[in-house]
Amino acid sequence: MKKSFVIFSFLWFSVMNLFSQTVTLPADTQSLTLGAVVIKGKPVPYKASTGTQPVWDASGKVIASLFYTYYERTDVKDQTTRPLVISFNGGPGSASVWMHVAYTGPKVLNIDNEGYPVQPYGVQDNPYSILDVADIVFIDPVNTGYSRILDKEVKPSVFFGVNADIKYLAEWLNTFVTRKNRWPSPKFLIGESYGTTRVSGLALELQNNQWMYLNGVVLVSPTDLGILRDGPVDAANRLPYFAATAWYHKLLKPEYQQKDLTDFLPEVEKYTIEELLPAMAMGGFLPENKKLEVAKKFSEYSGLSLESVLQNNLDVSTSFFWKDLRRNQGGYTVGRLDSRYLGIDRQLSGDSPDYNSELTSWLHSFTPAINHYISNTLNFKTDLKYNMFGPVNPWDRSGDKTGENLRQAMAQNPYLNVMIQSGYYDGACTYFDAKYSMWNMDPSGRFKNRMRFEGYRSGHMMYLRREDLEKSNEDFRDFILKSLPAKGVPAKY
Repeated sequence: MKKSFVIFSFLWFSVMNLFSQTVTLPADTQSLTLGAVVIKGKPVPYKASTGTQPVWDASGKVIASLFYTYYERTDVKDQTTRPLVISFNGGPGSASVWMHVAYTGPKVLNIDNEGYPVQPYGVQDNPYSILDVADIVFIDPVNTGYSRILDKEVKPSVFFGVNADIKYLAEWLNTFVTRKNRWPSPKFLIGESYGTTRVSGLALELQNNQWMYLNGVVLVSPTDLGILRDGPVDAANRLPYFAATAWYHKLLKPEYQQKDLTDFLPEVEKYTIEELLPAMAMGGFLPENKKLEVAKKFSEYSGLSLESVLQNNLDVSTSFFWKDLRRNQGGYTVGRLDSRYLGIDRQLSGDSPDYNSELTSWLHSFTPAINHYISNTLNFKTDLKYNMFGPVNPWDRSGDKTGENLRQAMAQNPYLNVMIQSGYYDGACTYFDAKYSMWNMDPSGRFKNRMRFEGYRSGHMMYLRREDLEKSNEDFRDFILKSLPAKGVPAKY
C-alpha cells in the first residue's frame, strides 16, 4: 500500500509540474535560412536570421527578449555602403507581422489584388520588395510576436509607455547593430501607425544616447506625434478623409464624382482650411445662415445627409461617419482603417459600427500566414503563441513629444530625411492629419526640402492593394537612394 502511494504521489507531482511549466523562448537564439526572390526582374539571394536577442537592465541582467527577423542580401561584397532598414509596426501592442509579410519583405500574403483574403492561406514572393537596395530587420517589441518579459519582477512600466518604449528599443538596437557589424551602414527607420510615434522618438534617442545617426525615417499612416490639433482643428481635419471615402463609394454629386480623386481632394483641402475651420472656430456664435451654407457644402463633400451634418453641429465623428455613410445605401458600415471594406451590423440604427470590418479581414489572412511562414520557411520552432496583438496596457502616453523629437533630430543631422506614406481611405490616421503633422512639425519651414508626402488609393495598410504595393515600395526605394549622400559630401549646413 505504501509503495502504491509513493508511485501515485510521484506521478501526481510529475503531472502537476508539467502543467505548471511556462512556455518560454531562450533569451538569445537564432535560426538561419537561405532564400532568393526576383525583384524588378533580377534575382536577389538572401539570408534570413530569425531569433531572439536579450534586453538587459542597467546592471546587465536579462529582463526580456525581443523576437526579430533579419534579411541580408548575400551577393553584396561591401556592407559598409549597404543601407539597413529597421522596421516597426504599431498598436502599441502590435507585432511586426504587417509590414513583414505584406510590404517591404521578400514575401507577401496570398491575397487578391485589392487585399482581401483568399485560400489557401500563406505567402508568395514579393517582386517589389526593397531588399534589392537595402537589408531589413523586422522587430517585435515586448509582448508582441514572440517577444516576452522574462524577469517577472520587472515592472511593466519599464516597457509600456511612449518614452519607456523608445529607451529600451534604442539600447536593443545598439546591440543588434554591433552584433551584425552594421555601424558603417546608412540606416533608415520605418514605422507604421503607432510605430511612427516609436521611430520619431527613436530618431533623436539613437542620436543623443546611442550616437547612432540616420539617413531617413519613413512614417506609414502616422499618428499625431504629440502635435496638438484639438477642438475645431481636429473636427475640421476629418472632412478630406470623408470626401475621399464618399468618392470611392460613388456617393457624391456627378461634378465631383467625374473628377479623379487626386484632382478632387485639393479642392476639399482648400475648403477645409479656408472656410470650414474658421466657421467651426466660431462654434455656436456662427450665424445661422452661414452655418447652413457650411453644412450644405460639408454634406456635398462628405456624402452625408444635410440633416446628419446639422444634427452633429458640423462636428461629425469618424465613428458616426463609418456607420452613417451607407446606412441607406445597402445598410453597410465602412471600415475604420480602410473604408473600402464593408461590414454588416445587427441593426441599421446607432452611432458606430459593431466591429472593424477591415481588421477582421486582415487577421483572417495574416494570422495563418505568419505562423506557417515562421515555422516552415524560416524554420523557427516554438510552442509559444505568436501575439498579433499583445497585452501592453496600461500604456503611459504622457510626455509624447515625438514630432518635436524628429524635428530636433533633423536639425542636428543634415543627412536625415523624412517621408510620409498615407492611404486616402484610412479613417484612423487620416492622410490630411498626416499632412497637418508634416506642416506643423517644422514651423520654421526650413526642412521643406527634406520632407516628402506620398498618398495611395487604399487605407492604413496601403500596400495590401497590389497597385499600391508596387508604388509604395518604389517610393520607398527612391527615398532610400535619394537619401544617400554622394561620395565625399559632408553632413553640414
